[in-house]
Amino acid sequence: MLNRNDLIIRIVLLGVGATAFMDLWAVVADALFGVPQSNFAVVGRWLGYMPDGIFTHESIGKVPPVAKEAAIGWTAHYVVGVIFAALFVALGGQRQLLKPGPVAPILFGLVTVVAPFFILQPALGAGIMASNKPNPDIARLKSLMSHFSFGLGLYVVAYGLSRLAPKGQHGSSDQISPAE
Repeated sequence: MLNRNDLIIRIVLLGVGATAFMDLWAVVADALFGVPQSNFAVVGRWLGYMPDGIFTHESIGKVPPVAKEAAIGWTAHYVVGVIFAALFVALGGQRQLLKPGPVAPILFGLVTVVAPFFILQPALGAGIMASNKPNPDIARLKSLMSHFSFGLGLYVVAYGLSRLAPKGQHGSSDQISPAE
C-alpha cells in the first residue's frame, strides 16, 4: 500500500511517462510509416479561444493562431495524460501501480480514444470520429494506434515504477487502501 504522497508522485510519473511513450510511438510511426505526428498547437488554439466563449470551430486550421498555442497544446496534452493515469488508478486501484499487468492498461488506453473521437475532433471541425476528414478511416486508425500506445505506456511505466520502489518500502501513517 502506498502512502498519499507516493501515490500522487507515481500517478504523475505514470501519466507523464505514458504520454511520453505515446509521443515516442508517434515519432517512430512517422519515421517508419510516414504517419504524420499530431499537431498539439491546434489544441492550444482551441483552448486559447475558450475564454472568449468559443468552444467549437468549423475548421481549426482556418482560425487565427493564439499566442503560445504550441506550449498551451503540449501542456494540455501532458495534463490530460496525468488525468487519464489518475482515472486509471482510481478505477483499477493501487494494484495497477504495484503489480501491473498489460491487459488492463492497454484496454484502458484504447477506451481513452473516446476523448478525441467525441470531444476533440468534433470541436476542431473534424467531425465525430474524424468523419469530416478526407480519409476518416486513416485518422481513426491513427487515433486508435496512439491510444493503444498510451495504454502500453501505462503498463511499461507502471512496471518500471513497481521495480524501482516495490511494495513494502513505504511506511507512512498517511496510508490509502487499494481499491481492488
